[in-house]
Amino acid sequence: MKIVVCIKQVPDTKGGVKFNPDGTLDRGAMLAIMNPDDKAGLEAALRLKEQYDAEVTVLTMGLPKAKDVLCEAMAMGADKGILVTDRVLGGADTWATSTTVAGALRNIDYDLIITGRQAIDGDTAQVGPQIAEHLGIPVISYAQDIKIDGDKVIVQRQYDDRYHVLEAKMPCLITALSELNEPRYMTPGGIFDACDAEITTWGRADLKDVDDSNLGAAGSPTKIAKASDKVRKGAGEKVVPDSPEDAVNYIVGKFKEKHII
Repeated sequence: MKIVVCIKQVPDTKGGVKFNPDGTLDRGAMLAIMNPDDKAGLEAALRLKEQYDAEVTVLTMGLPKAKDVLCEAMAMGADKGILVTDRVLGGADTWATSTTVAGALRNIDYDLIITGRQAIDGDTAQVGPQIAEHLGIPVISYAQDIKIDGDKVIVQRQYDDRYHVLEAKMPCLITALSELNEPRYMTPGGIFDACDAEITTWGRADLKDVDDSNLGAAGSPTKIAKASDKVRKGAGEKVVPDSPEDAVNYIVGKFKEKHII
């Protein structure tokens, strides 16, 4: 079995968020981590590797420094790493990103593709399903459990206060929740092996069946109107009521004024 896990290097918000003048994230100036949902997807792939002797390839699109998350994934147990990076790919929205990743995946043999549900720097949950649409394969999203049965995957798909059990014939794509599992740590031996491992780097010329009009900022149908690191709130209104009854009356009055009640 061949599994490809799509991962993303995202800003570590604890270190602060920085923006370019056009409103896009200044990824080169920020501390970065592996996206949590993607890490859960990687852990799921590594467990399938242990069960079925699968080969796990990790793929990411990003700046050259995104190689760091590939090395981390390989230190956890992934077999191969592929970095897709090119200046013409910068500023991509979900459509352009999924087009790029799909173009790279067309060069790879796979039975199963696993992505995270969504990235913490965008929270759209669009890229995984869009990749599947580009490739013309089934997709099961919001996976909280994954099992293999012959040439099929059986997935528990999270849904409100319950879950659906869905089956799909491989090849297919699954988007993983961070609640799917507890990702393992890198091992010392894995870290040494990852440092010596070769990362494959692809650029625009390596993308298959992709039109330039669908790549990068120029090929992104959505644009950022405004972005900020924090939404600052005012001090609010302070009131000192004479009695508990006055406090209740004041609050109820405000609710009525705002048409809450």
